[in-house]
Amino acid sequence: QLQASGGGLVQAGGSLRLSCAASGRTSSTYFMGWFRQAPGKEREFVTAINRSGGATYIADSVKGRFAISRDNAKNTVYLQMNSLKPEDTAVYYCAARSGVYYSGANNSRIYDYWGQGTQVTVSS
Repeated sequence: QLQASGGGLVQAGGSLRLSCAASGRTSSTYFMGWFRQAPGKEREFVTAINRSGGATYIADSVKGRFAISRDNAKNTVYLQMNSLKPEDTAVYYCAARSGVYYSGANNSRIYDYWGQGTQVTVSS
């Protein structure tokens, strides 16, 4: 199971850090990603990280502002969000892939498990 937390209300230009805790198997066995879904829009890829943390993938829309990291000892993946904009408002979901990762980090269909989502609201 995946448990996302850390969402909230923040002013534009502010920062938030989301956490995604994995239970059951240790998180080091998973390729992890973050997606988001704004009202009336499709779920979109934000960023992903491989099992060791040595490779990351990030959407152009958040590049330079968001960063993903992981602490396998704590079975937790983090999403540091800086310089937040109103258009970043969405429900943020963490996702995990248990199999070997080859490609397509931005494709939601490669992920096997999803967290419940945490709301991020950025006010202007």
